[in-house]
Amino acid sequence: MKIENKLEKIKERFSKVIVSLEEKTKNRIYIEISPDCIFEIANFFKELNFRFAIASGVDTPSGIEILYHFSDDKSGKIITLRTLIKDKKDPKIQSITPIIKGAEWIEREIWELLGVNFVGHPNLKHLLLKDDWPEGKYPLRKEKNE
Repeated sequence: MKIENKLEKIKERFSKVIVSLEEKTKNRIYIEISPDCIFEIANFFKELNFRFAIASGVDTPSGIEILYHFSDDKSGKIITLRTLIKDKKDPKIQSITPIIKGAEWIEREIWELLGVNFVGHPNLKHLLLKDDWPEGKYPLRKEKNE
């Protein structure tokens, strides 16, 4: 299926939860969504044969932003699902690990460095930091004492 058709299917199925869809460059498309629908949309991406590449997280003034990067290998395009978790005191989002095993380690890294709780993740434990790292201290948070 061509990338244009895949994008149309995504727009049709998730029109009510897509905040915005923007083609940043010829090969980069950003789809902004609400955090509560990440699992369903990621599952649909898997059905459309998008390959999960990586996720990234960043502490912004508005909240913790998570970017899930998927590749459409046939077209060479990267589609990024962008979501903002506004509650920085208790940031949480559904884990996509139950449907995409390759997301396990990056969710652990984001949990550890930004404090995002990935609900349903099978193994949230330290990956990069020492096991005795102080609880509630997240190295990539802009306010270090959160």
